[in-house]
Amino acid sequence: MNDYYIFQGGRIKRTQNTIQIISKDDEKKSIPVMNIRALHVFGQCDFNSALIVFLNTKGIAIHFYNYYGNYAGSYYPREKMLSGLVTVKQVQHYLDQQKRMHLASEFVLAATHNMLANLRYYKSKKKNVEKFIDKIQALQQHIPKCKKIDELMGVEGNCRSLYYESFDVFLRSSFRMEKRTKMPPENMLNSLISFGNSMMYGNVLTEIYHSQLDPTVSFLHEPGYRRFSLSLDVAEVFKPIIVDKTIFKVVNGKMLDHAGFDDSLNGCYLNEKGRKIFVKEYDQKLDSTVYVASLKKNISYRRLLRLECHKIVKHIVEDVHYAGFRQK
Repeated sequence: MNDYYIFQGGRIKRTQNTIQIISKDDEKKSIPVMNIRALHVFGQCDFNSALIVFLNTKGIAIHFYNYYGNYAGSYYPREKMLSGLVTVKQVQHYLDQQKRMHLASEFVLAATHNMLANLRYYKSKKKNVEKFIDKIQALQQHIPKCKKIDELMGVEGNCRSLYYESFDVFLRSSFRMEKRTKMPPENMLNSLISFGNSMMYGNVLTEIYHSQLDPTVSFLHEPGYRRFSLSLDVAEVFKPIIVDKTIFKVVNGKMLDHAGFDDSLNGCYLNEKGRKIFVKEYDQKLDSTVYVASLKKNISYRRLLRLECHKIVKHIVEDVHYAGFRQK
């Protein structure tokens, strides 16, 4: 099963036992629901309650992105994996400072490990990233010593700033980072990072839905109104592996240039052409496989996201030590 991406505006409707997309030019395309894990809607689309009811029965989430490609919200089907025990245990781990810090620290340790793995790859390609590796490693030593979430977030933020700064060493010169800007992203590289991170958030939320976890109860990021903050926690682990590697590929592979972006508005954003190119490579990365020693087999990164959620469940319910996924 795969995610399906809708870039153009139009109408989405249920037709018998499938979904039909009708473009503004009245072109019709049917999508068999047995092949869909989630819908990602970038264009302005209309739909009715019949579609929502149908998606609910099939357990298909639908994620919406605004004109700029930023995550805007989701339709989250009725919970099928509800577990009062898991919810209670999850909240208990949030309320217990020591238990919360363990999980939060693991998210950051895994995230920084995966950042360093990317940089070591470019070091092996004779790129001058050693100073960034050394500084991130030095900061990484402080993670187990952190006693509060704010301290941990500060270390993670400093590591990620150094990591993003390193991009200018090994990416094409036309894609300069200069500095990380989000609202709005001020250049093409920042636009790619923001867009990719939004995609990752939606993908993680889809997999949390298929677990027994409550997406609003998080450990690293503070739970807040109107957001699924556990998605932010888990996404930290996988952004370097999936989002950043996709960015490296489309930039250094010269798949994207200025024609894939729109900087006529306030900021710089991927246009429809650019989004299609990025999403194609991003989706291929999700479907690529990696060997997982605990399972003694190769599984897709998409499946790995769900496995990570199950690992968290086992940690909070069965006291099985959780360790965030680390790439080699």
